[in-house]
Amino acid sequence: MRSLERRTWYIITNSLLGLWMLGAIAAVTAHRFLPHSTWLMVHVTMLGAVSTAILIWSQHFADTLTRRQAPGGRASLGIRLGLHTVGACTVGAGMLLGVMPVILSGTVLVAAAAVMHAITMTLQLRGALTSRFGPLVRFYAVSAVWLIVGVGLGFWMSQVPADDPLRARLFVAHVTVNLLGWVGTTVLGTVILFWPTVLHARMRPADGSRSPLVLTASILGIVLVLAGATADALPLVAVGAAVWLVALALVLFEGTRQMADAARLSYAGLSIGAALCWLAVCAVFLAAGIGSAPTWAIAVDRLAWIVQPFIAGFAVQIVLGALSYLLPVIMGRPNARKRSEAELDRGAVFRVATINAGIATYLLPVPSVVKVLLSLVVFAVFIAFLVLAVRAVVVGLRERKAEPAPATHAPGAQLRIGTKPEQAKPRRAVSGQLVTAASVVLLAVAGGIAVDPAAAGINTTGGSEVAATGETTTLEVTVDGMRFVPDVLEVPAGDRLVVEFTNTGTDVHDLTFANGVASQRLAPGESETIDVGVISDDMAGWCSVTGHRAMGMELSVVAVGALGESDEIAAHDHGDMADAGEAAAADLDFHLSPDAGFVPYDAALDPAPEGDVHEITLPVTERDVEVAPGVTQTLWMFDGTAPGPVLRGSVGDVFDVTLVNNGTMGHSIDFHAGTLAPDEPMRTIMPGESLEYSFTATRAGIWMYHCATMPMSSHIANGMFGAVIIDPPDLAPVDHEFVLVQSEFYLGEAGGTVDPDAVATQLPDIVAFNGYANQYRDVPLEAAAGDTVRFWVLDAGPNIASSFHVIGGQFHTVWKEGDYTLRDGGSTGVGGAQALDLAPAQGGFVELTFPEPGTYPFVSHYMSDAEKGATGAVHVTT
Repeated sequence: MRSLERRTWYIITNSLLGLWMLGAIAAVTAHRFLPHSTWLMVHVTMLGAVSTAILIWSQHFADTLTRRQAPGGRASLGIRLGLHTVGACTVGAGMLLGVMPVILSGTVLVAAAAVMHAITMTLQLRGALTSRFGPLVRFYAVSAVWLIVGVGLGFWMSQVPADDPLRARLFVAHVTVNLLGWVGTTVLGTVILFWPTVLHARMRPADGSRSPLVLTASILGIVLVLAGATADALPLVAVGAAVWLVALALVLFEGTRQMADAARLSYAGLSIGAALCWLAVCAVFLAAGIGSAPTWAIAVDRLAWIVQPFIAGFAVQIVLGALSYLLPVIMGRPNARKRSEAELDRGAVFRVATINAGIATYLLPVPSVVKVLLSLVVFAVFIAFLVLAVRAVVVGLRERKAEPAPATHAPGAQLRIGTKPEQAKPRRAVSGQLVTAASVVLLAVAGGIAVDPAAAGINTTGGSEVAATGETTTLEVTVDGMRFVPDVLEVPAGDRLVVEFTNTGTDVHDLTFANGVASQRLAPGESETIDVGVISDDMAGWCSVTGHRAMGMELSVVAVGALGESDEIAAHDHGDMADAGEAAAADLDFHLSPDAGFVPYDAALDPAPEGDVHEITLPVTERDVEVAPGVTQTLWMFDGTAPGPVLRGSVGDVFDVTLVNNGTMGHSIDFHAGTLAPDEPMRTIMPGESLEYSFTATRAGIWMYHCATMPMSSHIANGMFGAVIIDPPDLAPVDHEFVLVQSEFYLGEAGGTVDPDAVATQLPDIVAFNGYANQYRDVPLEAAAGDTVRFWVLDAGPNIASSFHVIGGQFHTVWKEGDYTLRDGGSTGVGGAQALDLAPAQGGFVELTFPEPGTYPFVSHYMSDAEKGATGAVHVTT
């Protein structure tokens, strides 16, 4: 029963690890649609999956090495796992929401779990019987201390502005302490004993004797890195990384000898061996590359190179390799263990070779499409492990039920250290699997070149025929405002161009080239290396974020020495290549009516809510919506509508607004209804961030609010506008109040976003009331004869004026921009008005009484605009 309980316990705890792995798979799969995608992929994998594996299995190894159960037993480990899991999830939620108190609470929970882990390891070691390998538990206690330091540095870094030099130093320290301290120290202590166990290799008497030196060197190395970050001394970081590398070298020296005694070739052994090689590569790069960087900012940029080999090459492989050995162990009985091992060893050589050849090829200067295909191949092989792991548990449990229990045996899940099986399995033939793995990687490379031959130096443009030189030109590109710096990249014809792109601006940007190679969209401070390919002709580059190219975010690549060199840099027209789909304007037919079931924007205006303080949350969303029958655009909206929600109050009211950016680029908000310095409340916030905007309404009017992020014209034209109505003190009651916000659409491709070039022409495709062409023509507003109706009208623009007119009606009251121009027929009592003229961002209201039943159209009397959708009607009944 005890054995069954132990086995069940390990299956349950490793199921938690499996959930984190699924989360990592989800983060990788959906990363282009997630805010803070790089951060999420790294932390779901490292803080989630890898750290959970460390907590579970370091405790198991400590129990085995000290030959006693930890204080508190499984309950203690369960508490640690719970604290860590909740803490890691809370940190992730805090990052997505941009709420610092949430991030802090998650950090505290993760640190609390690490403190418990360090204390548990220390107490367990002190009360243990003397054993040869018991002191290895010290590695686990020390690594937990490094986790505490690492998460503390991470939170501190999150509080430092991106442009503060301290942030770069904290970043280097945070990454080094977590990777080499928390993960690396755990692995060093485990591999000393676990590696020969996995290999079923014989332990020599001297093996493990250097473990105190290994631990001392690893601690000293990380302390030196921290000292370098504290003292602003990058060379000291290099020294610290080199000292830590000495600790790893001592472990690998023994491990290399033990490989010669390996009794069998398993996925566990191959995966762990490959992982240790990648760890060595990363440590060497940290010492030579990061430590030699001339500035901390460049050191941070270089750290990006370590991400893929450390996470995919080292961390993931070490976890999967360890699980491939340990999952069969918990089956207990020999036949059950063998069946589990057989499942996990399926295609072992092929899987390991494909993963590592794929990662190594990815790090070479290959075209971007090749990198994508290689990532998919490696990703698919990693996912295969989860399938095999489930199969291994199922067949192991099934075989265990059918297998009679032995008369005597060691405790169920205890790890047999340094022993050799009674019958060592012969090595499997590996040549076929190696050939298959090489073929898969080569197919990925060939497929990527076939998709994008230009990036591989194959000229398909019919332009200059330039032979590839075999040389690489690497250039740095940054952002200054709405400009690329530099904006001309001179490259010798035939050279491969590699661009180190860093977003030093204040908004989300990417860099797209005319041959289709593009970076991801990068938040401020993020960087990416772009392999543009072999340059044979002049080529354009631009930012594909809507409106940014129109504001000047363009650059040109000049192929120096190319034959037939042309003065025309851009082979494409000014429209973004990413937007080169069928224009939505081709689907416009203003005679069409919307489908049955269409629900128009509710123009009926409710009275101002009670109270003089109004708390509003406006989430920014992006969604494909219909703007005319059969015509869709992806609009950026406040709270899911365009126009955004109508806010209403009285003079003296306070509006506390929380803007939450759930979009994919920077957004902001500007309330014309308030007067305050715009520096902070109107600043642009990045995806996942939020801001508080509080203003007091001191003057009456119908005021516009809108996104103020540049290019402002595109943000407004793409749906980011709304109205705030502040009632004048003497506002008389009426039978009906309606609000109409006029705006313009400049259509991009079908389902796409606004065309910023069309915005610049000030010739809209659609002019609409409340965000949909002719919607109140097809679904009229309702009133009764003799009713007094008030129309609040706002011209949101962004470019053209409005002249609001009701056909068949006359206004007896006109209130424009804060005052009456006509009230109850004026001084004679019989005066009237026929139109309310408004420039962009102006507003007012008109009142009229419908004399008899019928249908009364209303239009913008700029008649060409009425013909583009600025029409509606009021259906008047008896």
